[in-house]
Amino acid sequence: MNAIPHRALRATTLSLLLVLGWTTVHAAEIDPARIGEASGADAKAQPDGVVRIGWSRDDVAVTVDGVRLPPPAGLGSWAAFMPADENAMLMGDTVVFEDEVDAAMDAAFKAGLDVTGLHNHFFFDSPKVYFMHIGGHGDPVRLAGSVKEVWDAIKAVRAQRPQPATGFGGPVPTPGKIDAAAISKAIGHPPEITGDVVKVTIGREGRMHGRPVGGSMGLTTWAAFTGSDRLAAVTGDVIMTADEVQPVLRALRQADFHVVALHNHMVGEQPAFYFVHFWGKGPAAGLAQGFRRVLDAQSAQVKSAAR
Repeated sequence: MNAIPHRALRATTLSLLLVLGWTTVHAAEIDPARIGEASGADAKAQPDGVVRIGWSRDDVAVTVDGVRLPPPAGLGSWAAFMPADENAMLMGDTVVFEDEVDAAMDAAFKAGLDVTGLHNHFFFDSPKVYFMHIGGHGDPVRLAGSVKEVWDAIKAVRAQRPQPATGFGGPVPTPGKIDAAAISKAIGHPPEITGDVVKVTIGREGRMHGRPVGGSMGLTTWAAFTGSDRLAAVTGDVIMTADEVQPVLRALRQADFHVVALHNHMVGEQPAFYFVHFWGKGPAAGLAQGFRRVLDAQSAQVKSAAR
């Protein structure tokens, strides 16, 4: 007597699940037309449901090892949008010349995107070409508009100067004396003095191949100052875990440092570490204070993650 109702219930339940499942997938589909409109680029749907846009960097002639490189051979910026829950996940790679990185990164942060990598793909390229990776989650149309902001920022740089610059500009520091005690006080760590270079190094701990490793094995944050108190240059490297990357990058840019690389140094370490390299020029005290603010931003993230 109860067999038929149970079978009917199971069939009805299965039908509802199928309908709900189709509705969920359907709701998550990304409309290429809307992505194209928001990004200002041609958008194409892929067989797996991902929508991609691209921008070929044919505005600057590039040679690699003396070979004129056609844009399809590796000079294409792209962004891909994949359905994720009720929104979308964005991943992308952006071709940037050295004088475009600051503008592109600032635009990405202002638009709510993450910067996840900055590195080179070539040797002996002229002008030097770099690749800035971006990511994000949210409404796909909003994300597409954010990518447009990044690409527009790059185009604005080239509109002002068709050929990439060969330097950041401004006065160049000359050899002199830097007050190591003032640097140490501003940063809160003891300095090392080698010739005219004042360097601050901060170690960190992790594990590699099951063994503990620390600063002596390369797990360090550091900043090295050269020049004079009046005008110095600083180069440095910050070691970060994944959740520290965005706060540190933002703090570096807010301190007017140039981010020149974002990558990993190891494979298989625990936790996974990332390294951001930076460069800056200015009064030594100001550079040290800026670096201190970067460390403070990182420390705040560490404390937040520990709660």
